[in-house]
Amino acid sequence: MKDLIEIRWHGRGGQGAKTAALLLADVAFNTGMYVQGFPEYGPERMGAPITAYNRLSSDIIRVHSNIYDPDYVVVVDETLLDSVHVTDGLKKDGAIVINTARPKEEILPHLHGYEGKVYTIDARRISIEALGQYFPNSPMLAAIVKVSGIMEEERFLEEMRKSYAHKFASKPEVIEGNMKALSLALQEVK
Repeated sequence: MKDLIEIRWHGRGGQGAKTAALLLADVAFNTGMYVQGFPEYGPERMGAPITAYNRLSSDIIRVHSNIYDPDYVVVVDETLLDSVHVTDGLKKDGAIVINTARPKEEILPHLHGYEGKVYTIDARRISIEALGQYFPNSPMLAAIVKVSGIMEEERFLEEMRKSYAHKFASKPEVIEGNMKALSLALQEVK
C-alpha cells in the first residue's frame, strides 16, 4: 500500500456515501491503518449533492483538510456526472468508480477528459438483489476496496461482518443481505 491513499466520495443525501466513508475508516482502522473518514458539511438535505472523504495510511496522518487531489473517486449517483466535476484533481494514476448500469463508453464523455482508469458497477441491481431495496453504499464500499487494493478482500469481509453486527445489533436480519451485497460487488466491479 502507498503511504497515503486519499478517496473522495460523491453522492446525494440519503444514499449512504457518508456512512460508507465512515465504515471504510472503521474497518481500515481495525486492520491497523491510520484513518480519517469525514463528510463535507453544508446545507445538505435528502437528495442534495454531498461529498465525503477518506485518508488511509500505514503511517500517522498529519494533514487535516478536505481532499483536493484524490487517488480515487467514488460516484454513488451517476446523475452527479452532469452537475458536479467529479474528476477535479483526480490523479491520472488513480481511478474513478461509478455506480451505473450503462457501459463505460457511455460514461466517458461525462468525465471531462479524465485519462485514468474508470470502473463501473451496477450498485442498484446488486443492492436490490441482495437487500430487496436500493441502498448503494455497501456495493460501492466493496467496489472501492477491490479497485484500490486497500486491504485483502477476506479481511475486508471479516471486518465488515463485525462492523455490521455492531451497527445493526437491533436489526440482525439485515446483516446477511449487506454481506451478500459486498460479496457480489467484489465480484462484479468492472
